[in-house]
Amino acid sequence: MKATVSRIPYFILCLFAFVTVGAVCAQSGYQVPRTLDGHPDLQGVWGNNSTTPVERLDIFEGREFLTAEEMQFLVQTAGQIQAEGEDALFGDRVFASAVSGEIQTSNDPATGNYGQFWLAERSVHNRTSQIIDPLNGKYPPLSEAGIARKAKMDLLRNQNPANGERFETLDSYATLSMDDRCISDGVPYLTSGYNSYWQIVQSRNYVVIVQEMFHTARVIPLFDFPPLSESIELWHGDSRGHWGGDTLVVETRNFSDKSDYSHNRAELNVERFTRLDDKRLRYQLTSNDPGTYTAPYTREIIFDYTDGEIYEFACHEGNYALPNMLRGAREKERRERERQASSEGK
Repeated sequence: MKATVSRIPYFILCLFAFVTVGAVCAQSGYQVPRTLDGHPDLQGVWGNNSTTPVERLDIFEGREFLTAEEMQFLVQTAGQIQAEGEDALFGDRVFASAVSGEIQTSNDPATGNYGQFWLAERSVHNRTSQIIDPLNGKYPPLSEAGIARKAKMDLLRNQNPANGERFETLDSYATLSMDDRCISDGVPYLTSGYNSYWQIVQSRNYVVIVQEMFHTARVIPLFDFPPLSESIELWHGDSRGHWGGDTLVVETRNFSDKSDYSHNRAELNVERFTRLDDKRLRYQLTSNDPGTYTAPYTREIIFDYTDGEIYEFACHEGNYALPNMLRGAREKERRERERQASSEGK
C-alpha cells in the first residue's frame, strides 16, 4: 500500500535542541574495560536506535557527516514525533520525515497499524548513511542474479491484490515470509528502533549475542572450531569469531539461499565490534553477496548502551496475524468470484 504523508508542524523547522551528541570516533584516552582473560569487555545490552538511514539521501550527496545544527534539528524532530505518538516510523522514516518536512507513515492506520508507542526513543548520530563503502553511501548495483530475484519478488507482490506490497504470497502459510511465520527476522537483525536491542555475553572461548527480535541467540566460538560443510545451509549461517586487537571480528558463512534478507544470503559476512567508550559500541558489517550485488558493501551503526533488560519476543504465542491474513485473502478471493459470477450472469 502506498505510504501516506502528513506535514510536520512548521515550528519544528525553527527549533533546535541544545544537546550534546557524540561523534563516531573513540573517546580520547579511553581505556577499554577488559575481562579476566584480557579481552575487551563488550558485555551488556546495546540498542540500535539510530536515526541514520541505511543509504545516503541525494540531498547529502558527497557528504559523509551531518553538521552540528543538522544533528540538533534531528534530535528535536525525533522527540516531537515520539511525543505525538502517531503512526510508527520504522527504520529510516524518522530521518526521511525530518529532512523532507513530511511524516512518512508506514501503512494505512485505518487497518490497525503500529503506533510510536511500540518503538524505542531514537538516537541521533552524525553520519549521513550507514553505508560507508561504497563511498557514495549507497548499495552497489544489483548483480544479474539480484535483478532476476527482484523481478521475481515484484511479480509475487503484484500477482494477488490481497498481497498488498509484501514480498510474499498469501496462498498458504508456507508462502508467507519468515517473519510472518515467526521463524526469523534475520541475523544480524539491523532494523533500528523496534526490538532492536542486543545482549552480549562473553567467556574465554565463546561470545553469545542475543537479539531481542525473535529472541535469537548466536553462540559464536572464539577458538579453532571446525567449520561446517558447505553443503549445510542455515537460516542464521555458521559463525566463527576472533580478536583483532581490541575489535571482535565475527565471520559468518553457510547462509541458506532461501532467506528473505539480503545479508542473510551472503557468501560471507564479516562483523566488527569495537567499544568506543562506556556508552557506545561501533558495529560494522561487510557483506559479500554476489547473489544480490555486484560488489561487497559495508555498513556502520553506533549501538548505545542501556541499563535495561531484553524481554522475550513471544512471536508464535501472539501470532494471530498469520491465520487472519490467510482468512482475509480467502474472503477477498470469494468476493471476487461472486463479483465475476454476477457480471457473467447479466
